[in-house]
Amino acid sequence: MFLDPQHAMSVNRRTFLHRSFAGLGGIALASLNSRATASERPWPGIFENARHFAPKAKRVIHLCMAGGPSHLETFDHKPELSKLDGQPFPESFTAGQQLAQLQGKKLVARGAVTGFKQHGESGLWVSDYFPHLGSVADELCIVRSMRTEQINHDPAHAFMNTGSIVKGRPSMGSWLLYGLGAETENLPGYVVLISTPRGGRSAQPISSRQWSAGFLPSRFQGVQFQSKGDAVHFIGNPEGICQSTQRQMIDEVKFLNGHLRESRIDPEIDTRIAQYEMAFRMQSSVPELTDMSGESQDTLDMYGVEAPGDGSFASNCLLARRMLEQGVRFVQLYHRGWDHHGDIKKYMEVSAGSADQASAALIKDLKQRGMLEDTLVIWGGEFGRTPMGQGSGRDHHINAFSIALAGGGVKPGIAYGKTDELGYGVVENEVTVHDLHATMLRLCGLDDSRFTYQFQGLDFKLSGVEPAKVVEHILL
Repeated sequence: MFLDPQHAMSVNRRTFLHRSFAGLGGIALASLNSRATASERPWPGIFENARHFAPKAKRVIHLCMAGGPSHLETFDHKPELSKLDGQPFPESFTAGQQLAQLQGKKLVARGAVTGFKQHGESGLWVSDYFPHLGSVADELCIVRSMRTEQINHDPAHAFMNTGSIVKGRPSMGSWLLYGLGAETENLPGYVVLISTPRGGRSAQPISSRQWSAGFLPSRFQGVQFQSKGDAVHFIGNPEGICQSTQRQMIDEVKFLNGHLRESRIDPEIDTRIAQYEMAFRMQSSVPELTDMSGESQDTLDMYGVEAPGDGSFASNCLLARRMLEQGVRFVQLYHRGWDHHGDIKKYMEVSAGSADQASAALIKDLKQRGMLEDTLVIWGGEFGRTPMGQGSGRDHHINAFSIALAGGGVKPGIAYGKTDELGYGVVENEVTVHDLHATMLRLCGLDDSRFTYQFQGLDFKLSGVEPAKVVEHILL
């Protein structure tokens, strides 16, 4: 029979301790008891009490506009591109560059299909598709100089989430939960919700690997809640099973798993014990979380919620705020339907119309509750769109795109970075996806270069092998 070497070593060590003199067996037993107590905490963070820096953000919410929203119809105003609309796009910009579906085709400039206005005291330019986000412009930090490496949706999402396209790498939410733990024992520390606008363009699928814990212990992976109906399937007990019976069963399973843990090294046993406990507590915490009857009509109207729990982005934003209040560390809201290869004018109206009000409401609501200052909000997609037309839309674009940040220690009311006059490439203060990861971790009190996990003999980190830079200029 094959015996795992680590398992064999653990058995030998335990045999020695149990059979040795001077009470070493008792010391081993005390250690096991201590570990058993620790394992009952579902999200113990390795740096929760010893962060590298004073944290400015306690929690993160990522509003992921899946599909690649156009920076040219959101936050990057390019009047020169509009002047060139319908004319050949200058070859000097694109020579030797990677394109997606436009490779080898005649390239024609396309100006923004909507207007832009300056908003707030900051005077930030925001497109007319986003009047509500414009109303909170003085809370926004818009990064107009983002760049990524992946030009297709799934690998670009993976790169944004994990810093790599290699499967099996942990997502940024899992990294944060592993490092900092969560302030709740009744809900998952990392939760994912997905929505699709009514009447929008057919949405790209979102793979569950985007919120995987990869090689980290699996208890740190994201948990997808259902946006419509019961947030968690089978949350109640079967007919004829009462809470006391359920508690007894959990205790018995925990006892058996404890015996198993004494004979082998396997972190997934600790995960299994913690997850059984979490599932039991969620039977009461999840129905309470999703019961929005206590929310005022003014709050529902501010978010644009027509019916709580209807699966809309607005409802998900309100539910996310409730999660953050209850100690969830990382919430990710995927809002699909931004892949506008055609009919960009029509579908931008749909996509922006379904996301604008709720996004702004979330920022306002967090500020009203005193939570925005220590909650980092990230708004954006996996890449941008080309300044060249593709039929009646735009193609994928990796050389430049925009994201918006708010709260959590970032400077409000500023724009950082710059693209060229046509919005094709970054010409000032480039920010890579790895730089974004390093900056997020710094805001949460973690040094990206020292936050590593050894796997297969290598020290991995969220931001990859090459050093990433923290974007100091945007930090308070």
